[in-house]
Amino acid sequence: MSTDYTVGQVAKVAGVTVRTLHHYDGIGLLSPGGRTPSGYRRYEDADLDRLQQILFYRELGFPLEEIAAILDDGSVSPTEHLRRQHELLTARIGHLQELAAAVERAMEANTMGVRLTPEEKFEMFGSDYDENWEGEAERRWGGSEEWKDAQRRTGGYRKADWERIKAEADAINERLVRALGAGLAADGGEAMDLAEVHRQHISEHFYACGYEIHRGLAAMYLADPRFTATYEKLAPGLARWLHDAMIANADRAARTGRP
Repeated sequence: MSTDYTVGQVAKVAGVTVRTLHHYDGIGLLSPGGRTPSGYRRYEDADLDRLQQILFYRELGFPLEEIAAILDDGSVSPTEHLRRQHELLTARIGHLQELAAAVERAMEANTMGVRLTPEEKFEMFGSDYDENWEGEAERRWGGSEEWKDAQRRTGGYRKADWERIKAEADAINERLVRALGAGLAADGGEAMDLAEVHRQHISEHFYACGYEIHRGLAAMYLADPRFTATYEKLAPGLARWLHDAMIANADRAARTGRP
């Protein structure tokens, strides 16, 4: 049995304004299935389903005219609509993950370009280093406080500074590999202490890496295949183990009130 809704009820449930619903009705994108004897709009379940589709495509940036054409195409089944939406969401998620991963790469590598030649970058950071990370991250995050912090700190670094910092990072990675090989639990005390060393290394040399930022980095270690590969080359399973240790350490800090 179908239920009908007032325009105000629909606006509240969908998180849009009444004016938006009136506009959609006016352009024929979403016309309510019924009217009261007084002429007030009454929306039916099918109308809410269509509104959900409209809002999805709007979220992805589709213009209203294109949305109307998509939804009014009778040759496309509801299942095909869902399949298309899944593909669009997957592509959006992948793009955002790539941008997010570029942030940390650039914060640890971008600003070093101030004092390193292209040849030195590849010498220091290996053949996987990609200078495109630098421009991409600066375009996206150049206005962030973390970026500015990294610029201030690393602007004066010389090659010797980067060699020392890289040696410290390599030593941390070796400790992580040994801990994983020893079968230490990722949420155990020693693993969390290593995750804290990892966090402090970033904070000391690049930017203020708080626990919430560290959580975000942990997510990127699994979300971005290139990032995952960096740790998997050191030891199979290390990316997941380090992720779990970083999350456990952040949780411990939240429990204990550690800043």
